[in-house]
Amino acid sequence: MHQDIRLDYRARPSALAFMARAVRPSPGLKRSGVPAISASWRHRPEAAELARFHALSGLPEGGTLPLLYPHTIGFPLHMAILTQPAFPLPIWRMLQVRNRIVQHAPLAREAELEITVRIAGHRILEKGAEFDMHAVVRAGGAVAWESVNTFYSRGRFGAPTVDAVPEAPKVSLPETAAWRMPAGGGWHYGGLSGDYNPLHLWSGYARKHGFAQAFFHPQRVLGQCLARLPARGWPLPLQLDAWLKGPVFYGAPVTMRSAAAGGEAVFALHVDEDERPAIVGRLRKLEPGSRLTQQI
Repeated sequence: MHQDIRLDYRARPSALAFMARAVRPSPGLKRSGVPAISASWRHRPEAAELARFHALSGLPEGGTLPLLYPHTIGFPLHMAILTQPAFPLPIWRMLQVRNRIVQHAPLAREAELEITVRIAGHRILEKGAEFDMHAVVRAGGAVAWESVNTFYSRGRFGAPTVDAVPEAPKVSLPETAAWRMPAGGGWHYGGLSGDYNPLHLWSGYARKHGFAQAFFHPQRVLGQCLARLPARGWPLPLQLDAWLKGPVFYGAPVTMRSAAAGGEAVFALHVDEDERPAIVGRLRKLEPGSRLTQQI
């Protein structure tokens, strides 16, 4: 039986610690399942940090924290769990494949955020395994924001436990925006998210792993998309679903195809005229009181 592991941090978890632990051997995915690992941290946004977040994500500043701010600032807790010695697989084999984010209530720019992340579940697929990480942000004791990040590791881990996973919607949309992605900023964004994966920092390393060059952190690409989405300004609660299907390279020309109607907006980001989208997303209004835990 696995023992519950709780990681409580008084300050931002150290990226140096993640990097040191990432080279340790992993115990492997066993039939007994995955240990219950959780991590928590209280964080109060600072003006300089917020300015850096907005500059890197492309999201405009407003009177409250944007939907993607907790997604970025809480990511060090994901890194802490994925590099914890009891986590069954090495972090360098893990890729984000899906994000589901729900914002229930506004978060003041000066609010103290109580952030908790836990392993919510896993599933065995025919050619890999997926792990769900459930993040919750409380302000003043109330749940204001939550997400599920799904990570995938390729490999053979036994008989599949599910037949299928949620697929991106198949959409044919008009082009609504075109721009060139920023040429850098990976190190600065890694400082916010705690994610110093070399795939986002060094093109030489990325090429060794089959990519044309280094590419963006997915959260940052989502910010670039949401900043150009026609559905901005919808009232809360809102849910964002994103399927991360391919890399978005620094300096690459991109086009976004999107449409919004009836309280729902769908978008797809294409890199360098590739007909296959690199990211597909759906933003929609929710009924008040909906909880993400009901969807896991």
